[in-house]
Amino acid sequence: MFIFEWLNNQLLKMEWLSNIVKILVEQVFGLNVQERLGGSIHFFIYDVVKIFLLLSILIFIISYAQSFFPPERTRKILGRFNGITANILAALLGTITPFCSCSSIPLFIGFTSAGLPIGVTFSFLISSPLVDLASVILLASIFNWKIAIAYVIVGLVLAVVGGTIISKANLEKYVEPFVYNNTIIDVEEDLTTKDRVYYGKEQVLEIIRKVWVYILIGVGIGAAIHNWIPENVISAVLGQDKWYSVLLATMVGVPMYADIFGTLPIAEALVLKGVGVGTALSFMMAVTALSLPSMIMLKKVVKTKLLVIFASLVTIGILIIGYAFNAFGYMLM
Repeated sequence: MFIFEWLNNQLLKMEWLSNIVKILVEQVFGLNVQERLGGSIHFFIYDVVKIFLLLSILIFIISYAQSFFPPERTRKILGRFNGITANILAALLGTITPFCSCSSIPLFIGFTSAGLPIGVTFSFLISSPLVDLASVILLASIFNWKIAIAYVIVGLVLAVVGGTIISKANLEKYVEPFVYNNTIIDVEEDLTTKDRVYYGKEQVLEIIRKVWVYILIGVGIGAAIHNWIPENVISAVLGQDKWYSVLLATMVGVPMYADIFGTLPIAEALVLKGVGVGTALSFMMAVTALSLPSMIMLKKVVKTKLLVIFASLVTIGILIIGYAFNAFGYMLM
């Protein structure tokens, strides 16, 4: 148990990095990390370096594994199943696709064009930005494994339930006609190990290019919350005792657009300030699964009724998850 805790602290939480940054801030910059400015700089440098290091390693590993499952092969796998089994499998496959919600939509179009039920593709669409493996490891590095695993479970349940409801409602007519008429090119390559390594490196660079701005902004906001906004102010608005905190956090998250990697530092800072873990996770889930840009993109491929049903199901699911974590999350801390 001691060895696992030590490995978790050094490999995931990177306490060694925190100590190095502390030395840098205090001995090179001449600032006290216990004071606001020094603490903010320490939080910013430490979280940015930690997230980029973990993200690069994890995306490479995930992308290498993903190279064995190109979209066409994934579609064929999903096509062998039906009913809730297909929804579960789609949600699980979504966890190994390190995409934001906007990046997932082209795959949603491809799966639907290939004849997969829309409920199955919606399970994938919910799961992919919400519960990818890299974000789970980062969540464990910020909080702990209990919360990370619980987050995975509730995220997958939300994806399966949402997709199943959409399947049962027979909403195919609310998908834009051009989606069904899209041509799918059946391409399947046998990649060499060198090709897979190259693909992994390219995925790391591509995803870093997409998310670096959001990570810097997210860590910057997290540093400001952690060191400059008094705890009593945050508690007065988003305190765990406030019945509306989860609802407010969800509504605030919807208009924003950021990758889950950019929202994690904000969630971390909020929890450290006494905000309920359910409130922080609700904000994080709303940003990643219901962001306004992704809703605008989705509106291009589905009609308003289906879009409203999808957004409503996900919102209700996020609210239930948020209140449940606030009620029972203390057992995971």
